[in-house]
Amino acid sequence: MGKLIVFEGIDGAGTGEQSKRLLDFLRERKIPAERIEYPGYHNPIGKFIHDYLHKKFDLSPEVQALFYAADMINDKEKIKLWLKEGKYVITDRYFTSTLAYQGLRGVKTEKLLKLAELFEMPKPDLVLFLKVSPEISMQRKLNEKTDLDRNESDKTFLEKLSVFYEQLIKDQAFSQWYALDGEKSKEEVFEQVKRVLRFG
Repeated sequence: MGKLIVFEGIDGAGTGEQSKRLLDFLRERKIPAERIEYPGYHNPIGKFIHDYLHKKFDLSPEVQALFYAADMINDKEKIKLWLKEGKYVITDRYFTSTLAYQGLRGVKTEKLLKLAELFEMPKPDLVLFLKVSPEISMQRKLNEKTDLDRNESDKTFLEKLSVFYEQLIKDQAFSQWYALDGEKSKEEVFEQVKRVLRFG
């Protein structure tokens, strides 16, 4: 069996960058690996989520959770097949993001975990949490683009989200979590990733 490795963090933590680095690192060493990012903005569910994030309409926290979960459940069989083939499956965010973002908005963790169990979502072997401050988060996002979404532009929300993630890490919710210093250089962060995965 392969391994499901998830990169997590508040907006701007660098999950996209580090998940791509890990994919390249593994493939260079001829280790079979695949990568998925969430939300999947290329598919209809992801496009719907994109519109929600850019305030085209509002959704209750429970409905948000269902749409985010549906985006991942849609890939469930593909992920299971890759794992069965012995591949590393790397995700830029996963259901652990739903635990945090929709959990903070009021959906109980226990209810979300039951949803994951009901639909037999693959559990991560490891969640790598890239820890950055809300200030760094917003600064990085503003350097990337001017059109921040409803999460990226809300510093108070990001502050509360950081605290909520800390609780998920403490509880080791849905997986084994490791917190890494996401404020270091891209190269230094990746060195931490390799050490945790014992590639260092």
